[in-house]
Amino acid sequence: MNRLLTFAWVGLVLLGSMAAHAVEGKPNVLFILVDDMGFGDLACYGAPDVKTPHIDRLASQGVRFTRYYANGAECTPTRTALLTGRYPQRVKGLECAIGTGNVGRYDDAIALAEKRQLGLQPAEAILPRVFKDAGYVTAIFGKWHLGYEPRFHPKHYGFDRFFGVLGGNCDYFTHRELSELPVVYRNDKPVELEGYMTHLITKEALAFIDDHGEDPFFLYVPYTTPHFPFQTPQDGDKVWTAENWTEGSRASYVAMLEDMDWNVGQLLAKLDSLALTENTLVIFGSDHGAMGPGRNLPFRGAKGGLFEGGIRTAMMARWPGRLPEGVESAQPCMTLDFSRSLARMAGAGESQLARLDGMDILAHLEKGTPLSSRSLFWRARRGDRTWKAVQRGPWKYIHKVEGGETEEWLFHLDRDARETQNRMSDEKEGAAKRLSGELAAWEKEMDG
Repeated sequence: MNRLLTFAWVGLVLLGSMAAHAVEGKPNVLFILVDDMGFGDLACYGAPDVKTPHIDRLASQGVRFTRYYANGAECTPTRTALLTGRYPQRVKGLECAIGTGNVGRYDDAIALAEKRQLGLQPAEAILPRVFKDAGYVTAIFGKWHLGYEPRFHPKHYGFDRFFGVLGGNCDYFTHRELSELPVVYRNDKPVELEGYMTHLITKEALAFIDDHGEDPFFLYVPYTTPHFPFQTPQDGDKVWTAENWTEGSRASYVAMLEDMDWNVGQLLAKLDSLALTENTLVIFGSDHGAMGPGRNLPFRGAKGGLFEGGIRTAMMARWPGRLPEGVESAQPCMTLDFSRSLARMAGAGESQLARLDGMDILAHLEKGTPLSSRSLFWRARRGDRTWKAVQRGPWKYIHKVEGGETEEWLFHLDRDARETQNRMSDEKEGAAKRLSGELAAWEKEMDG
C-alpha cells in the first residue's frame, strides 16, 4: 500500500473511531442564535431577496418552526430565558436590553446598575452548568449581553471557554462600543484582534470543535449579526459614529445575512468533516424580530414591541435519526422550551426540571405528540413604557402603557395573523376578559 493510501486509510479509521465514540456517548449540541433577525429574513421563511442556502439546508434536514416566539422583544430577556429555562421576568432588571456601557433602562434595572449589580446572577443559569455537570465541554462564542461586571462574565456560569462581546453590540471591525469601551473578551480578559466580528466568532467555534470532536460538547454561538451597526465585510474603511450607528440599507443588511449564512455553513461543514453530524443536535434561531432594515413580514410590528413582528421569528432544529426531517411544526413554543429540552437531554434531575417554565419541545417532536394549546406570556419594559401580552389558542391579548396612555388589543391569530383587526369591543367580556385575567395572575407570580 503506498504512503498516500496508507494515510487515507488511517484517516478513515480515525474518523470512524471518532464517530463511533460520539454515538456511543452523549449527543453534542450546537446552538446558534442570531441577533435582530426578522421572521421573513431567510429564504426558507419567504425572503425574496436573500440567499441562505446553508441555513435553508439545515431547515430542510430537520424541523422548521412557524409558531416560535422569542421570550423577549429585545436581546437580554431572550438570552436570560435561554440560560435559565424560566421567564426572564423572574429575574430583576433584565426585561429589556442592558444599555451600552452597562446602563439600566427602567426602574429595577437602573437601581441595579447604580449598585453595579445589573446582570444575570450565575445561580439562576441552569443550562451551561447542567451540561458541565454531565461531563460536557462547554463554550460560548459570540454575544453575551447578560452583564458587564466581572462577576457576570461567562466563566461563572459553567462555560469552559468564552470569546465574544460582553455588551449588546460593537463595531464589527474596531470591536468597540460607541463609548469606545473595549467589550471583546477571551475568557475573562479583553483582547485586541483584527478582523470582521462574525468571522472571528466562527473561527473560535471551528477551533473548539476541532479541539473537542471526541468529547461531548455544548457549543453556544450567539452571533452579533445582523444587529447594527449595519456593516458588511467590505465596510472596513467606513467610519461609524453616533449619527450613523443604527442606519443601514436593506442591501447592507442582506449582505450581512448572506455572510452569516456562509459562516453557519462553515460550522455545519466542520461537523460533516469530523463525522459528528449524526450525533449533533443543531438549533438555529433569532433572539427576536428585526428593526428596519430587517423584514418581519408577513407580520405587524418590529423589535421592541409585542406585535407578532417583534417576537415571532425563525427557529429550526436538526437531529438526524431523532427529529423528523423536512417538516414544519406549528406548535406554539418559546425560547425557554428549548432550554427545558436541552436540560433534560443533559440529564438534569427532576428537582431541577421542576423549576423550569417551559414544555419539552424536542420530546414533543420526537414522540409526534399532537399540537397542544397553552398560554404564553410576555412583558417588556423600557423607561415609562410597558408592553404585556398573553397568547392562548387563536387569541392574543396585548396591553400597552406609555406616557400615561393605555392601549389594548385582541387578535384572533388564526384568522388575522397580521393583527389588523382589533377584537376588543366584541370580546371584552369573553376572550379579552379571560386572557387579561390570566396575564394578571402570571404577573403576580413573576413579581412575587
